[in-house]
Formats: sequence, C-alpha cells, structure tokens
Amino acid sequence: MSLGQNLQFLRKQKDMTQEQLAELLEVSRQSVSKWESDSTYPETDKLLQITNLFHCTLDDLMQKDISSQYVEDKNHYDQHKNQFSKWITTGVGLILFGLTMCAFFSTVLPEIEGFDMDIIAAIVFFLFVVVAVAIFIITGLQDSYFAKKHPFIEDFYTEEERDIFHKKNITLITSGVVLIIVGLIFVMAAEAITLPEYIGQGNINLEDLMGSVFLLCVTIAVTLFVYAGTQSSKYNIKHYNLMQDRNSQTYKNDKKKGLYCGCIMMVATMIFLACGFIGNLWKLSWVVYPIFGIFCGIITTIIDRNNDEEEL
Repeated sequence: MSLGQNLQFLRKQKDMTQEQLAELLEVSRQSVSKWESDSTYPETDKLLQITNLFHCTLDDLMQKDISSQYVEDKNHYDQHKNQFSKWITTGVGLILFGLTMCAFFSTVLPEIEGFDMDIIAAIVFFLFVVVAVAIFIITGLQDSYFAKKHPFIEDFYTEEERDIFHKKNITLITSGVVLIIVGLIFVMAAEAITLPEYIGQGNINLEDLMGSVFLLCVTIAVTLFVYAGTQSSKYNIKHYNLMQDRNSQTYKNDKKKGLYCGCIMMVATMIFLACGFIGNLWKLSWVVYPIFGIFCGIITTIIDRNNDEEEL
C-alpha cells in the first residue's frame, strides 16, 4: 500500500477531514489531497509530524499496509463502554455528593425554627440516591442488552491507545489521592487553628465545615477512581469475552461479587435508616456507607485473588 493510501486510511480512522489534517500540519488542504493521491510527497518534517500524530512508524507509513494492522470496531464497543463509564461514574458521584450534602445540612447549617435539619439532610440524600439508582438501572439494562447482542468482541485496541490510556489513568489515580490528602490537610488545619467554638452569625462550627470540605474532596476523588476503573476495564476485552461465557470462572466470580456487594450495601442502607429514624443519628449514620464500601472492596479482592482461570 502506498503512502497516500496509508495516510487516507489513518485520517479516516480518526474521523478527520482533509481540512482538519491540513490545519494540524499547517499546510493547505490541496497539499493533503495531493499526498493522498500520491501526486506529491510530504517533506521530512511533515512526515515526522504525521507519524507522531497517528502513532505509527515512518517505515509503516511509507512501505507497509497499515490497514492490515487495524481491527475495526464494528459493534461500536468503544462508544458503548464510554457511555457506560460516564453514567456509572455519574451515579456513584451523585450518591457520594448526596452524602456530602447530608453531612453539610446536618452539621454545618444552623438550626432553623420549625425545621428539623437532620430530616431535611436525609431527604436531600435520598433524592440524590433516587436519581443515582435510576441511572444504575437504565445503564445496567443497556449494558446487559449490548452484551447479549455482542457476546464476543475482537480486540481492536492498539498498543499505542493502551499506552495513552495508561498515562491518563496514572493522572486520574494520582489526582484522586492528592485530593484526599488535601481534604485531610483542611481537617487538620481546622483543628490547629485557635478560634472561638462557633464562628459567624450563623454559628457555623469550623471543624464541621472542614469535615464537609473533606467529604467533598473524597467525593471527587472516588469519582475519579470509578471513572479510571471503568475505563480500564473497557480495554480488557479478554475479560469481557469471558464474562459472556457462563461456564467460565470469570463469569461465576463476577456474579458472586455482584451478589455479595449487593447484600452488603442493602445491609448498610438498613443500618443507615435504622440509625436515622430510630436513633436520630443522621449526623453519624452516613459513615456506614464508606465502611461497608471498604468491605465490598475487600471481598472483591479476595474473590479476584482466588480466580485461578487464565484469561486466554
């Protein structure tokens, strides 16, 4: 295959017009058109720009058939998984933000005559939960339908694409960890600053305020972790294919994780409601969710470590 054919293939793979490519390379559209028709050839510096832009070697671009190295995403797997990742992350973020708002309303906002701030905090939290649950149900059903319709996906991701995501993933994880540390610093600073017990006309406790800031940092951090995790699983097409095989150990283990974690979070919700309505402990009961979430993580890790199946 000629350079022009390879260039045209790479451009279309990126869903890019000749005008857009020309703008990136700082040349005219006519120049790109001539390159693709093999009427003329790019200068050396432009060739290097093209190889960097499309993550290929000069030898591949000039002498090989690049199209043979690509597997087409015929089932729109990447688009589906990106949507799945976005909505699952949104749902988790809404629940955690609801917890943050619950803590804010119940511990930071001053009491208003005629209103029970603890009950209002609980109502706000459940509003966020209702929206999140709706998102989980819709997204889960759509993902199940896609999996049934496409039980096998040929791996089409290139090593360059995986390398790019790996760098992005490191940034996401690092940002989340840094946010949690920053939140802890706010809490420590609130304890270190010597101020009257209550500040401001609204009698807002400084330590409670910093606690809410910490929860907000945790919310953002966990949201980043969830997005990084769902995006990482997107690239593991071998695992996806095994998940469609009901006889595989991977399928059985994932069913176990879903069952155990579902039961754990149901128990957490029961404890949260009991503590709130019976003990009127709305200010503290939200803590059960991160605690039981850690239990879910431990169980998931144990099940994964006991999975001796090789993903071939």
